[in-house]
Amino acid sequence: MNTAQAPSFWRKVWKPVLGIFLVAAVVLLGAVGWSMVGDISTNQQAFVLYTVTEADLPIVVTERGNLESQLETTIRCDVENSSFDRSTPGTQIIFIVANGSAVKEGELLVELDSAAIRDRLDSQQLSYDRSVSQLIQARAKYENQLTQNETAEAEAELKVKLAELDLDMYQDPTAGTFKLAVENIERQIEEAKNLILESQVQLELEKIDKAGVEALFKLGYRNSKDLEQSHLNYLKVEDSLSSAINRLINHQASRTQLETYEQQMQLLSLNGILATVRRGLKQVGIDNESKKEQANAAQIEAEKAEAKEDERLKKLTEQLVLCKIKAPHDGMAVYARENSRYSNNSEIAEGVTVRERQKILSLPDLSRMRVKTQVHEAVLDQVRVGLPVIVKIDAFPNRTYRGVVEEVAVVPSSSYYTTVKTYECMVTIDEEVEQLKPGMTAVVDIHVERLKDILAVPVQAVVQVEGATWCYLQTDQGIERRDIELGRTNDKFVHVMKGLTSGEQIILNPMSIIEETEKKEIAPDAGVGESPEIPPPSATNVDKAKKGPGGAAWKGGTTRKGGPAGKSSGAGKGGGAARFGGGRGPGGGGVNRRPGGVPPGGGRPSGGPRGGGGGK
Repeated sequence: MNTAQAPSFWRKVWKPVLGIFLVAAVVLLGAVGWSMVGDISTNQQAFVLYTVTEADLPIVVTERGNLESQLETTIRCDVENSSFDRSTPGTQIIFIVANGSAVKEGELLVELDSAAIRDRLDSQQLSYDRSVSQLIQARAKYENQLTQNETAEAEAELKVKLAELDLDMYQDPTAGTFKLAVENIERQIEEAKNLILESQVQLELEKIDKAGVEALFKLGYRNSKDLEQSHLNYLKVEDSLSSAINRLINHQASRTQLETYEQQMQLLSLNGILATVRRGLKQVGIDNESKKEQANAAQIEAEKAEAKEDERLKKLTEQLVLCKIKAPHDGMAVYARENSRYSNNSEIAEGVTVRERQKILSLPDLSRMRVKTQVHEAVLDQVRVGLPVIVKIDAFPNRTYRGVVEEVAVVPSSSYYTTVKTYECMVTIDEEVEQLKPGMTAVVDIHVERLKDILAVPVQAVVQVEGATWCYLQTDQGIERRDIELGRTNDKFVHVMKGLTSGEQIILNPMSIIEETEKKEIAPDAGVGESPEIPPPSATNVDKAKKGPGGAAWKGGTTRKGGPAGKSSGAGKGGGAARFGGGRGPGGGGVNRRPGGVPPGGGRPSGGPRGGGGGK
């Protein structure tokens, strides 16, 4: 082709070529646009984003339990067996309120037969009156004996004092009886001596007179009669002298006798009398004490008898009062049921005989309730008395109640069917309630702690594989994997201590973007070291295998229990894997634990199109 022909050729073909290019461009643009739209749609379906912000993270322990009354009084038969027929011991019910009826404080609940008690009470009243009379007599005898003892003791003391005075009076060196007796004899001796002197002088005179009369008689001046008279006078004086001498001798002998014998005899007699009366005083004291003790013993015996009779009287009076049982507080009367092979009267009704201490009915106060629940040992250190609690009742899902932890057991509850250690916990509802009944199922949220202004992310955004923990972020450059360090958690959110900052966007369904090349085939012994020798299967081992690692059943509903049989509950309640400083357990919960690249139970996290809210 030459150049002259070229312009005419292009003039002929440019329009068809341009049309072809335009069509190709449109097709290309359409394909690119369709591809972009498809990618955008795919990304929007695959990724669920969450913006990291600072917020408060409440740490909550959730448990289930049953309602019971805070104040439940057990009404028992406190009346002793008053029947004389031992073959049918007990007391008959003659009145009882209807089962399930509402009662007010002070209202009569049960009345028991009191006829036998009244008869015994009448007899006991007579016995008590007799004991009172005997006590009065014993007290009077005791007082009289005290008076008699005082009189006898005073008489004995008087005798002692008189004997002491007699002895002192006899021994007094100046005016004593002995001294006066000695002085009296001395005077008699002196008088006798004087009389002897007088008699001697008189005798000399009579002798001279006699000699003169004899001389005159010889001379004839005196007659014989005068002579005889002078002889007689002489003899009289001589006799008087002899009598005076004899009297002196007697007085001297009396003085010797008094000083030598009578004094000692009198001293012995007086000292003997004094010793005797002193012994008598001592004997009186002993006798008085003995009689006093006897009277006192009789009085004490009468007092004890009176006290015993009074005790019996009061006891029978109390038994009579106990025959009428009144409501100690408002509540609902619930009959007791006794399932015993030894009892034929298991039903409580009028006419039935009840034994002592047998339960008749219970009286729960339905306005004040509490929840009895069990706390797992893994979170026991977090639960303490006084923590606030939110209570929900399954029968009333739209109502919540505020409560407080009242009591935490110190020993675990024993169970034959499991080795899991749980501790009984009592949660009281602070407010008065209505329409709640004992035995209703309740859920308690125990608020252990509230972490202020921290970075918390949903638990399903976290991936844990072989000890590593990370999450995926949506950035301007695309998807980024970020290693993080976790803190405490509840059943929905977990505290991120390191690795994230406020404002970053994380992906809530990280399992949808994990490359197939990262996935590893799971073998039965993946990630496990050398296995020890396995003992033969037993009932205990089978139970533990059913319960999962650690012996804990994989159950949903709390921060410590896994989902059913390996299910992942995502942001919902309970994954056993949601244990970051607060939770625990082996289940396949919100956190995506993937030893070897696959979560427990083969599940995916919730929140994404393929997660399905905790897919299987």
